[in-house]
Amino acid sequence: MVRLGSGTAKTPFITLRLIEVRSGKSWHSYLTSVLDPTVLPPYVVADLYRRRWRIEEAFNTVKRLLGLSYLWTGSLNGIQLQIWGTWIFYAILVDLGDAVADQLSLPIDSISLEMIYRGLYHFYVARQQGKATDPREYFAAPENQDLGVVKRQRKPNIKLIIAPFPDRQRNTDQFFFKVDTEIPLTTAMQP
Repeated sequence: MVRLGSGTAKTPFITLRLIEVRSGKSWHSYLTSVLDPTVLPPYVVADLYRRRWRIEEAFNTVKRLLGLSYLWTGSLNGIQLQIWGTWIFYAILVDLGDAVADQLSLPIDSISLEMIYRGLYHFYVARQQGKATDPREYFAAPENQDLGVVKRQRKPNIKLIIAPFPDRQRNTDQFFFKVDTEIPLTTAMQP
């Protein structure tokens, strides 16, 4: 248990629970106001934190990919229709992505909703030509893997070097982030 605040009227004491979870060789610390570990076990806290950006990813997809960053009209009814229609389409897109993930026996996180969206045109053309009837089977088919529906495995993250003069500060405390594996400086500095 961790107690924060000064105990005054402006900043009263608040009790929080500190949860530390080991993942591989590193420890992760989380604070929660749920004090009872039977209500919120540590592994659930870690999983929730890992999924914290899902809502941001949803907003990003809806705004960037589905075009909700611009309103088509100024009328309240038109704005409501655009928002509801976009979110309903997003829900259908997520449902299709989940069905494709089930078909391929993969977790939903490994399916690219953007590539499913972009592949809907190809499905439409295949359906018009009589080559496809079910979008789930179409996106899961081995011959359609070039659509990029399954996300490729990424290389492990390389920690960012923020030292102003990395070549002079490499083995000092001012280097800030330590790189686990030795990589050439030119590789570490590339975007």
